[in-house]
This record gives sequence, C-alpha cells and structure tokens, in this order.
Amino acid sequence: MDNNKIYICLANGDIFEGKSFGAKGEVLGELVFTTGMGGYIETLTDPSYYGQIVMQTFPLIGNYGFINEDTESKKSAVSAYIVRENCESPSNFRSDCTLDKYLKDNNIVGVYDVDTREITKIIREHGVMNAVITDNPRKIDMYKLKTYEIRDAVKSVSCSKPYMSASEQHKYNVVLIDYGTKKNIIRELNKRDCNVAVVPYNTRAEDILSLNPDGIMLSNGPGNPQENADAIKELKKLIGKKPIFAICLGHQLLALAMGGKTTKLKYGHRGVNQPVKNLETGRTFISSQNHGYAVINETVELAGGKVSYINANDKTCEGIEYQSKKAFSVQFHPEACSGPRDTRFIFDKFIDMMGGKS
Repeated sequence: MDNNKIYICLANGDIFEGKSFGAKGEVLGELVFTTGMGGYIETLTDPSYYGQIVMQTFPLIGNYGFINEDTESKKSAVSAYIVRENCESPSNFRSDCTLDKYLKDNNIVGVYDVDTREITKIIREHGVMNAVITDNPRKIDMYKLKTYEIRDAVKSVSCSKPYMSASEQHKYNVVLIDYGTKKNIIRELNKRDCNVAVVPYNTRAEDILSLNPDGIMLSNGPGNPQENADAIKELKKLIGKKPIFAICLGHQLLALAMGGKTTKLKYGHRGVNQPVKNLETGRTFISSQNHGYAVINETVELAGGKVSYINANDKTCEGIEYQSKKAFSVQFHPEACSGPRDTRFIFDKFIDMMGGKS
C-alpha cells in the first residue's frame, strides 16, 4: 500500500486521487478555491477560511517557502490545503521553512498532484460543496459528508480578550471589532496614526462606546453572517454613534444590522484578481476577496444605504454608503497583502470621516 496516496472525495460522489503532504489524517470541510498566483501564506493564515478546505487554482505553490513575518494571524484556520504542485525546494532569502513543514507543524492535511483545474470546474458548475480528504474512500460516511455545516465560525477565530496596537504618532483612537481580523487591517490603521483597540466579537456596544473612540471598524471574518445574531444586535446600538468602516464579514453584518439581507453565493469570490466597479466614477479596481456570502443589492436602499461598488463579473454588492449614519462598508479587502493595493485609499476615507488626514 502506498502510504503517500490520499483521496479527495466530493459530496457529489466524485473522487480524486492525489499525494499527501503536511499532516496526516482525515478531514471534512467545505471545499473552496482561490485564484491568487501568490499570497498563499496570507491565504493559509486568513481567519476567514475557518472550516474550509482551500484549493489553489494557480499550479505551483510553495516556491518562496513559508515566511512567518507575512502571516495574517497567529494560526491557520483552514481545515486542509490542496495544490496542483508542491514546491519542495523554495528559493527566497526570507523563507523560514517549507510549506510542507508549516502544514505539519500546524496539523493541516495537505494534498498535491491532483487535477485542481478539473475540481475547480466542478465547483463552478455545481457550486461550493463539502469534501472529505481520506486514505480510504470506501469508508466515507456520505450522510455526514453531505450534511456538514460550518458552525460557530466567528467565535472560533475572534480574540478572547481585548488588546492594543499603538501607532508611532497618535492622532485617532479606533476600536476594531474582531470577527476574524487580519493583521494588515491593524497595520493600515497604525500607518495612519490610529491607536487600535481590538475587542472580541461579543463585546457589548456600551463597553465599546465607553472607550470614546474616534471611529469603529468592523473586521473580516468567516462563516454565515446571519449566524451572528447577538453581534448584529450590538451593532444596531452603535450605528450613528460613531463613524463606522466595515470590511468583508463586517460589511455583511452592518447591512444586516441596518435591515438588509444576505445570500450565499454559488462558489464565492476568493483571490487577488476580483474586479470591482465604483458606481459614482465608473472606475474599476482590482481587489482581493475572500467571501462566500453577499449583501442582496435590492435590500440596500430598504436598509437606508446606497450601493457604491459592484462586482464587475456578477454585479453583486461590493460596497455600501450609509451617509445619514456616517458609515460605509466594502466587501473586498482594501488592506490586501500581498496585494493588490488599488483600494487602500479607502482607509484614508475613514480617516477623513474621523476628522482629517493623518
């Protein structure tokens, strides 16, 4: 028996044979694909992938190794990792270890030498589906596979207690609600002279307001936004009290708090090449995204907002302005690292809303 042989078994019954790297074991999760040519370190450490088996569509992964300085969180939230070709001999002066070693050290099951193009085509046709990675496909529990759902996603990745990240030149105080935040959101705020108080997802509105912040930021995060009923209830108490800027899951939660609705996308938007169009100027930007849900366009006006950006591919909502409430949100990631950097100016808009440029 080949100890390196492993199988990806999809909920529709398709089975793909590959080779194992990283940790050993069997894992169940929601299979999604991401289209980035680089940035796999940031992908692996993005909390928004909680409970998901992540597959890279770009064929060669691991060529610059794993660089600890570039991580977006303290640990990976992915369930498993799939690539076409794993580079075993990375070449980069900043590399701390190979991708294989990182996966082993973090107990993440990896698969390589599979037809990721064919699997991607299946997901695009049928939509996001569950999958199990196993060394014995004959023993799969199909009921468990088909009924798997990601639960308590935000609770699982949010910080457990508040912490502070100070800027070199302090001008503004921002409270960042951590639904699964990426480090680069904090870095971008610090660069703009903001002291950032990061608080857990379940922090009460009165406790946030007691800090008297100049602005409130809602972070990215994983899972179904509608699952976060308590967090949405607290957000309702914050609307109109302080300037609010929301990204990704935060964008969806703010819309729900305002009275909007969300829906699950067929296969989501994941990667660093997603085009978004500014409806006011007509200009299109290339953005980084990672989400499986979207705010329903038709519900935005009912929620007192105005759609500001749409996805240039499928026309879904990518940004909302709530002018009367001094709040705005975007579905994409303006803090994107390793890029693109087209939309980082949106952080400056938040600075203006709090009182001026840093």
